[in-house]
Amino acid sequence: MARGAPAAAIGVVVVFLAAAVHGVAAKDCTNALPGLTSSHTERAAAQLRPEGEAMRMLDPLPHGHGHDDRHLTPTDESTWMSLMPRRLLAGSAAPEREAFDWLMLYRKLRGSGGAAAAAGAFLSEASLHDVRLQPGTVYWQAQQTNLEYLLLLDVDRLVWSFRTQAGLPASGTPYGGWEGPNVELRGHFVGHYLSATAKMWASTHNDTLQAKMSSVVDTLYDCQKKMGTGYLSAFPSEFFDRVEAIKAVWAPYYTIHKIMQGLLDQYTVAGNSKALDMVVGMANYFSDRVKNVIQKYSIERHWNSLNEETGGMNDVLYQLYTITNDQKYLTLAQLFDKPCFLGLLAVQADSISGFHSNTHIPVVIGAQMRYEVTGDPLYKQIATFFMNTINSSHSYATGGTSAGEFWTNPKRLADVLSTENEESCTTYNMLKVSRNLFRWTKEIAYADYYERALINGVLSIQRGTDPGVMIYMLPQAPGRSKAVTYHGWGTKYDSFWCCYGTGIESFSKLGDSIYFEEKGDTLALNIIQYIPSTFNWKAAGLTVNQQLKPLSSLDKYLQVSISTSAKTNGQSATLNVRIPSWTSANGAKATLNDKDLGLISPGSFLSITKQWNSDDHLSLQFPITLRTEAIKDDRPEYASLQAVLFGPFVLAGLTTGDWYAKAGNTSAISDWIAAVPSSYNSQLVTFTQESSDKIFVLSSANGSLTMQERPTVDGTDTAIHATFRVHSQDSTRQLDTLSPTMKGTSLQIEPFDLPGTVITNNLTLSDQKSSDSLFNIVPGLDGKPNSVSLELGTKPGCFLVTGSDYSVGTKVQVSCKSSIPSINGMFEQAASFVQSAPLRQYHPISFIAKGVKRNFLLEPLYSLRDEFYTVYFSLGA
Repeated sequence: MARGAPAAAIGVVVVFLAAAVHGVAAKDCTNALPGLTSSHTERAAAQLRPEGEAMRMLDPLPHGHGHDDRHLTPTDESTWMSLMPRRLLAGSAAPEREAFDWLMLYRKLRGSGGAAAAAGAFLSEASLHDVRLQPGTVYWQAQQTNLEYLLLLDVDRLVWSFRTQAGLPASGTPYGGWEGPNVELRGHFVGHYLSATAKMWASTHNDTLQAKMSSVVDTLYDCQKKMGTGYLSAFPSEFFDRVEAIKAVWAPYYTIHKIMQGLLDQYTVAGNSKALDMVVGMANYFSDRVKNVIQKYSIERHWNSLNEETGGMNDVLYQLYTITNDQKYLTLAQLFDKPCFLGLLAVQADSISGFHSNTHIPVVIGAQMRYEVTGDPLYKQIATFFMNTINSSHSYATGGTSAGEFWTNPKRLADVLSTENEESCTTYNMLKVSRNLFRWTKEIAYADYYERALINGVLSIQRGTDPGVMIYMLPQAPGRSKAVTYHGWGTKYDSFWCCYGTGIESFSKLGDSIYFEEKGDTLALNIIQYIPSTFNWKAAGLTVNQQLKPLSSLDKYLQVSISTSAKTNGQSATLNVRIPSWTSANGAKATLNDKDLGLISPGSFLSITKQWNSDDHLSLQFPITLRTEAIKDDRPEYASLQAVLFGPFVLAGLTTGDWYAKAGNTSAISDWIAAVPSSYNSQLVTFTQESSDKIFVLSSANGSLTMQERPTVDGTDTAIHATFRVHSQDSTRQLDTLSPTMKGTSLQIEPFDLPGTVITNNLTLSDQKSSDSLFNIVPGLDGKPNSVSLELGTKPGCFLVTGSDYSVGTKVQVSCKSSIPSINGMFEQAASFVQSAPLRQYHPISFIAKGVKRNFLLEPLYSLRDEFYTVYFSLGA
């Protein structure tokens, strides 16, 4: 601990130590009031299940959650007695209390007589109003998909429960899922919606969206005014009576935080002054409630009432203090800090196993705001240690954390790989932690983390371009799918999980951490993420344009182009450009107006100070290579579990469970992983047949050939299994499968997800390519112009045919024309397929990895939708 730490900060540590001495485990400080499980998922299932139906529990994870969930508080009441004046009167008469002095309480908490002093100047995020993503890019498409969803949502349905709670007439019907009218967490998504729309409007200036979000604010204003106390929620204030009585209720402060933060964002980002007045009214209402608990009982009773997920109540109240300078909100913010958790971090103990992850990450974010507002260095140390702890012991290769919503034992992640890894909310919040740390320190490691978690964690949760379809968890176990988890993919109008709220926020602010401004004698701009975009740098009178050359697995470099344009004569300013840690100095290059800038070092900034003009052009070339990264598990028997990355991209292998890669005895990754050649996409095909007005596809799965109904959506495992690479035995000969020249040639048929494996004439799979694996692609026996028949190379006149009992799953057989009489052309029809465009293509970033039993096709995890995949491979000789 730093010398001279404030007494209250030391008290936080003492609180923890006192409890530890008495044998209380730190994991008791987590979110559960009597009668409640700690998991959002299990509580939602309990409230949404039909009456009388048994509770559906999550698959158990091998990390015990069994604890009595008591809040770590000091056992010595006198510790807190000096915090405020209080007269305790005997008997039933109402006590007459001295005036509640928030300033004095704050001074006692802080341990000094002085007021708060801000920590100093930090980097500031570029305003979303000044950043625009480049159309057509992955990030822009993700933003537009989210915008489409925000515009789909109906205002009347969103505010239905708020109006009903306020006693106002409500139009239409409420949404379902976690926003259902009987769900205790209702209203939380509306708060997220206010934050997301404010940031999306800043990012796009979409007029329709502005009208919708303003309508929500106006309606909530009417609700708050009707109730007349400052209270605003979609559920009754009685929920807080239960909180204060230490009775079961589902996280009401969590929802209040979302509403307050959403309104504050509407003020700070979208400029709606009415929203600020509403936040102040809510803060005053809850300050009275907290004051009453402390006066009636004790401050310890208040801490006990926080034995629940409270979101970022401390964070939003610190923000409100910076806007209003009202001491009451500063003190109230500190009363929502969790000393039992922050104390662990203050003494730098990695004892976070068993804690509900997304309950406590926002507490750390609030502690970061406490550091910025008060200048207390302890809270900077707490945040730094926390981030280091997550990165060193509790994070996956994606940058994400948590298993079944909880942290588990440090460096034991091999035990908890499952479908229920990496709750999306935790990634959203860890990005906030890392962004704040970068703003304070300019350390490249935090920017590198942000890049990794944004690409692999955030971009992974959308189902392609389907608006309003997102996931809760990101599976890390071998052979899992985003679609096959406890929650699976959500729906537009009947999910509204916590991760839907953070999801719509994440995709509304994709431009918020690309550029950071730095004030000083010389203006400076830090460019820390390589996302194609433009930034209107008003302070310098410049427009900064960032472009990336599209990346493929064949590329040796990530190539970035940064240009400036000046509205007037340029002025002197500094550009600090991140050189990512994943690149190498060998081959790295930077040029300014075609002049070589010399050596650049990975994990540092390239700084250029000059008078910038409209003809300035900075070119960056970063070597990008494959590498493996071990799972965070320090037991020798799990040392072989490795993820594969290409620069910052986590690559997933398309497989339903096999994870044994054949790395050999060499350290050269190029010996067992190779890029998919660009010509391969032209060799892909899907074979189809039509029956009873339905289209069926030839499919290879689980070692057999069958006919499956053509999928109606993209990104399915059926699409994977119905796509084949059809190529010559001579690998140097290039064929276009959609060309008529394919007919009449002898070719091999390779399942898309089994590179190097071909279908034999016996309808088995083999990695031995011989004459037994050749098929003659001949004009379709049915005589139709676009059809082909697949004749066995070893048995002329024998073909692949579908069975007479045509249905989904019908196995494909081999039949010979000479042995089966043709009746009404049935044989010819069964042996004819339409050579169609492939249902799946190789991603531009695709690799083939050698395996023990089969080879693996590797693609970026973020690009996958319903496909089954493996992130961690067991590397063997």
